[in-house]
Amino acid sequence: MQQQAPLLDPALLREAVIDSFKRLSPRYQLGNPVMFVVWLGSLLTSGLFVQSLLGQGEAPAGFILEIALWLWFTVLFANFAEAVAEGRGKAQAAALKGLRRTVLAKKLREPRPDARWEIVPSESLRRGDVVLVTIGEVIPGDGEVIEGVASVDESAITGESAPV
Repeated sequence: MQQQAPLLDPALLREAVIDSFKRLSPRYQLGNPVMFVVWLGSLLTSGLFVQSLLGQGEAPAGFILEIALWLWFTVLFANFAEAVAEGRGKAQAAALKGLRRTVLAKKLREPRPDARWEIVPSESLRRGDVVLVTIGEVIPGDGEVIEGVASVDESAITGESAPV
């Protein structure tokens, strides 16, 4: 059974808090129209608070401050939640990359099944290379079957518990 990283990892939370403040940029907020409207409301309400401190406000400064703080809290919390989710996704992707092992491939010198081949690491394969895969071998990379028939266990890629 694979052990999952804790939800409240201190390093992840620290990074998420920093990111939640970085995401207060108008350019970033424009990417989410709903939160952009809340962000804009926070900005305008903060302006109204400053106006009320100068004696020009139509409502008590304390009330306007409460509204502004709630709106800023909403924006920051949404940014924080998004940063946590993004951070966990990046951590899982990095963990999967760490599990990757070197697979040896039979690279054909010509695209024919009876052609001579050489064994090379899968990392050295490039687009257009043709490899020979026989029964029971691990497929060295993404590609298509150009001759023959293949039944492949994709459960490691799809995340299914049983072979797919």
